[in-house]
Amino acid sequence: MKNNVIIFFTDQQRADTTGAHGNPCGLTPNFDRTAKYGTFPELSYTPQPLCAPARAVLQTGKYATTTGCYRNEIPLDPHDHTLAWYFNRAGYDTGYIGKWHLSMEPGAVPEKWRGDYSYFLGANALELTSQPYNTVVYDNDGKEVKLPGYRVDALTDASIRYIDEHKNRPFFLMLSFLEPHFQNSNDSYPPPDVDYDAKYSYMPADLAALGGTSWQSISGYYGMVKRLDQAYGRVLDALKSLGLSKNTIVLFASDHGCHFKTRNSEYKRSCHESSIRIPMALTGGPFTGGGTIRELVGLEDMAPTLLDACGIPVPEDMQGHSILPLVYHRETDWRKEAFIQISESHVGRALRTHRWKYAVAAKEKDGWNDSCSDVYEETELYDLEHDPYELTNLIGYGSHRKVADLLCERLKERMEQAGEHRPQIRKADILVPANQTARTVFPGEEYE
Repeated sequence: MKNNVIIFFTDQQRADTTGAHGNPCGLTPNFDRTAKYGTFPELSYTPQPLCAPARAVLQTGKYATTTGCYRNEIPLDPHDHTLAWYFNRAGYDTGYIGKWHLSMEPGAVPEKWRGDYSYFLGANALELTSQPYNTVVYDNDGKEVKLPGYRVDALTDASIRYIDEHKNRPFFLMLSFLEPHFQNSNDSYPPPDVDYDAKYSYMPADLAALGGTSWQSISGYYGMVKRLDQAYGRVLDALKSLGLSKNTIVLFASDHGCHFKTRNSEYKRSCHESSIRIPMALTGGPFTGGGTIRELVGLEDMAPTLLDACGIPVPEDMQGHSILPLVYHRETDWRKEAFIQISESHVGRALRTHRWKYAVAAKEKDGWNDSCSDVYEETELYDLEHDPYELTNLIGYGSHRKVADLLCERLKERMEQAGEHRPQIRKADILVPANQTARTVFPGEEYE
């Protein structure tokens, strides 16, 4: 029996909104249960903290600069094979419900730009065609469809109908929400009116220290997260009632995080954990009981993982890697860092190891018009072991020059592996000499 696949995809959700990542508000009991009894990539990240590029990465298993979809408003080339393309050819029914963001116009998505999904009920920019209680999407014929209920519930209802109607054949369904992304028309985080507790007050340390818009937004944001988790539970319940739980793989993930205007003038597009860390968990098929994965896992790994788990050959040109060897505890030479590409706010690159964060920027390039550069300058270095909320930038500290040099060379290698030219990276000016810093790096700590 073939495994079915569902991707439950949220938008702009921080990893630390979940109990599995330390949030004490009890917002995500369903996600937390999957993290405990399914497969939980604890250190999961997006390689591009921006809507369209992250979605292109998920669909293709390739970096944003490889597909050319390195910023918003660049459609995914129809010649780039998506997950739907591979599942179609393996005999699956394929469906897409919700936000697409890989075409041009905000509303109906022309068939050419739908990534080969045979069933489509969505909008390219759902944030522009809908409101929390006015969900407007478009069907296969490009006709407007208004779905009743709060937007999360409306899309979930449509997905459960799809599952029920396709339960007798193998299916691949992507359910793509807007929440907990802000509502663009008024820059707000509108939770559902019903079953919403406005008393959520837990504030992650980075937001507490840096402020931004977090104090006026976090309660509504948490309300949206809570409703998403309830919707996730409803999907899992539907699978159980139809006898599909064991052979349906469900991936929960998000496109990027949210820093609430603490790192730049908006919500993402930065190298910080608040932008790149995402919640991720898998259940069903080989992922039930898979346990916690300690390696760094990214969205680019999910396309090859899902194909591999369904017995579909993984194309050689995919740049991500299947995590099944990690699930099965096989010996594998898994990479030791996450590679991040940043656009629109600036042209940037970053490397995240288990301990360090190292970032560079091409200050003479334009983040909207330029996808990459041959010359970058060092901008940030964080010791995540001692400064997990990235409040102290160590770039320019003489005591950490050796660490920066090692990370610099590794970043160049990762850029080449992603298909970019090996760049020149200019060292940061020494701001604090080595003999004036309070702490030095001891042998063996340089690169972990």
